[in-house]
Amino acid sequence: MNRDSILNSRRLSILAFSFSFAYLLSFLFEGQVLYSLLDLLEVNSSTYILAAMILHFLGLLTCGLYVKTQVVAKNVMVAGMGICLIATIPFFFDPSFLWLLGLIISGYTSGCAVASWGFFLKAFTPKNERIKSCADVLIYSNILMIVVNVVAMNRSPLIGLILSMLCLLVGIVFTWMLPVDQEKDQDKAALNKTQGSIKNSLILLCLFVFIITINSGLMYQVINPAFDHLTGLVSWYWAVPYIVALAIMRNLPTKAKRSRILYIGMAMIMGAFISFMLLKRKTSDYILVDTLMLGACGIYDLFWWSILGEMLDYSEKPAQTFGIGLSANVFGVLCGGVLGMTIRSIGLPSAELAVIALSVVCVTLVMLPPLNRQLVLLLKSHAYLAAYDNMSQSQQTHIVSQVKTLDPLTVREQDVLQLILSGKSNREIANALFISENTVKTHARSIFSKYDVSSRAELISTLLKNQTLG
Repeated sequence: MNRDSILNSRRLSILAFSFSFAYLLSFLFEGQVLYSLLDLLEVNSSTYILAAMILHFLGLLTCGLYVKTQVVAKNVMVAGMGICLIATIPFFFDPSFLWLLGLIISGYTSGCAVASWGFFLKAFTPKNERIKSCADVLIYSNILMIVVNVVAMNRSPLIGLILSMLCLLVGIVFTWMLPVDQEKDQDKAALNKTQGSIKNSLILLCLFVFIITINSGLMYQVINPAFDHLTGLVSWYWAVPYIVALAIMRNLPTKAKRSRILYIGMAMIMGAFISFMLLKRKTSDYILVDTLMLGACGIYDLFWWSILGEMLDYSEKPAQTFGIGLSANVFGVLCGGVLGMTIRSIGLPSAELAVIALSVVCVTLVMLPPLNRQLVLLLKSHAYLAAYDNMSQSQQTHIVSQVKTLDPLTVREQDVLQLILSGKSNREIANALFISENTVKTHARSIFSKYDVSSRAELISTLLKNQTLG
């Protein structure tokens, strides 16, 4: 593809994901359309919400086991959203077992569809732009969600349901238009499995995401019910601070100290629960609490979404990597929600509920600083490619010469190493050196062996961890 084709494909993939994700946010995943329908018919929501979340978690977690090419990813996205469309139809009729069955089916298939988008995020967005693509899909999908929520909460849940299904239908159309590269799929299917630091880093990231998103589950079950009387305001203001935070983070300069903003996010979460405990339940109180909590959610969501986006370059299974990362988010929300429902069922006053919630937040915050330090180191190792590319030739040579190999590199291996550190793919290296890709892979395996590493990421980290750019 040329640059214009890739840019158009990127826009198309963002639109496809944004519209389909808007359905998920407004209906399936603790969506206000579903809540409004359940409240209208006086149906207990806990069973339905938990069923949808558990199956969505399983869909995200297992999708990568069978979605291994762009072609399959596109088919799964289209089929998954089509199944969701059909499974939502029973909600136009009286409650029955079809409601629960529909949520179970759509929960799983939507999880698979979301995870599959990892292929298109990787294929159509350069790695240094993925934070912007992730911000765009989160911003657009939340704006669409606000429109659907306003209609569902202030006019009619059924009209809101129609709008959420319309978003899904538009998402299907845009997904159907996405191009796929079958030849590229075949090349990637032949690559060796990524091992070592990427798997360990993904586990670390999932732990981070799980801990921070427990707060989101508590928010749904502790804070939101206390402001049910502000239906009009909640319907449109709910996600506004989230969108504003995403827009700010998206447009920060590349050199901005984002790690400092993470600590601001921590303070905002604590401030939200403290404010909830001390303030009343007036309009101004809701605006303060929601601004602090949802603003922090925007900061953290874009932070770990963008890390997942960077990780896709080091994974041959984008759907698996993307799905596992997002499943940690769903699992955190699920656990936080169950905890919130449990402490609410005891019948404690709202102030005591807030104290319990704040205690949980404090425990998670104690764990976040060391996790954050390790993630910063991880991100630095992923940013080494760009750092290396900006060095002079003498600096590059100095960096490589600092680390001793088990056996000396051949002249050809040195050429391959330079191109690996410049971020070139096996195909690009083969074209640059006029050799076959299999020969490139042979040289790469030999280089890994001589440096006693198992992957490109580990090689880059080993070579550049003590770098000084001078």
